[in-house]
Amino acid sequence: MPLLVGARQPAQSSALPTRLTDQEFWKLSVDLSEPNGFFRSENLVSNEHTFQYVLPSLARQAKPGGVYLGVAPDQNFTYILATAPRMAFIVDVRRGNLLEHLLYKAIIELSADRAAFVSRLFSKPRPSGVRSTATVEELFEAFAAVDERDDLYRENLQAVKDQLVRRHGFRLSPADLGSLEDIYFAFLRNGFGLRYAMTGGAGGRGRTGFPSYRDLIAATDPAGVPRSYLSSEAQFRALKALETQNLIVPVVGNFAGPKALRGVGRYVRDHGSWISAFYVSNVEQYLFQDGLFDAFARNVVSLPLTPSSTFIRSVSARFGYEGKEPLGPDGRATALYPMQLFVQDVRSGRLPSYYELNRRSP
Repeated sequence: MPLLVGARQPAQSSALPTRLTDQEFWKLSVDLSEPNGFFRSENLVSNEHTFQYVLPSLARQAKPGGVYLGVAPDQNFTYILATAPRMAFIVDVRRGNLLEHLLYKAIIELSADRAAFVSRLFSKPRPSGVRSTATVEELFEAFAAVDERDDLYRENLQAVKDQLVRRHGFRLSPADLGSLEDIYFAFLRNGFGLRYAMTGGAGGRGRTGFPSYRDLIAATDPAGVPRSYLSSEAQFRALKALETQNLIVPVVGNFAGPKALRGVGRYVRDHGSWISAFYVSNVEQYLFQDGLFDAFARNVVSLPLTPSSTFIRSVSARFGYEGKEPLGPDGRATALYPMQLFVQDVRSGRLPSYYELNRRSP
């Protein structure tokens, strides 16, 4: 495992694998997954302006060397790099999210550096003279000068399918491949302006109040330090190492379901490790709305935790958040919450509502 950002060497832990074979990766994903579920949007990119604000605190709080849990698309990559786990599982109710992560996996594996990744993701020819030391803004500015090309899209799409189906041997159905193509086309159609959208389908520009892909990747922590997975070649190489070693495993699952989270917990415990961080976004809001929060809480209680295990949570002033983290323009913040404290709060009945959960987030 390479040294990750900030010289955070993963601890020597457990019997977690240093690499999964293609067969092990696919079997793990399939065996842990639940049936495809519904959500209110496709979420091809995050809508959380503040997702990087907690990175300095997260890097201090989450013990490296464990297992990362997350939901949704590529914001997880930045959190993974900040927490330096041995392994990661991305659990989302939508099979589309699993397919998007497989798309990212293939493109990352096929790309030697950040410029090659941006070129493939957006089907743009690589501009000449892009330096390895380029900032994120310089990288995007260089690519803004060239247009997307349909022929590159078709060529890259075929390369992605070959990487996943022929090289890795993943058993993707025709419907899977069709959905993957729709997801990839959204990056071609919307370019760097791809945003979270509530309209369904394969993404879109969404409301202008939502951050774009470029906004999210170019964001910084509160001190102005860029920390995204494209902020440096070292960040990208560390992410690529995890992907090529098959150590970021996407799973289809409801947080309140009977299989996915509990299965991840058993795997982690059986390998003598622990959950280092769990990015839940604001999924708990919908679990409360749907009467599923108690089932989710029971799943969390079943996970192997340590005092450093940390929730990464998107919270809202509208629902009672009064903590120390700065609010974004939408009135939301990103807050950290010790997972063992959550377990104590659940057992003592301190979380009867989403409002109370927001209020207790520090």
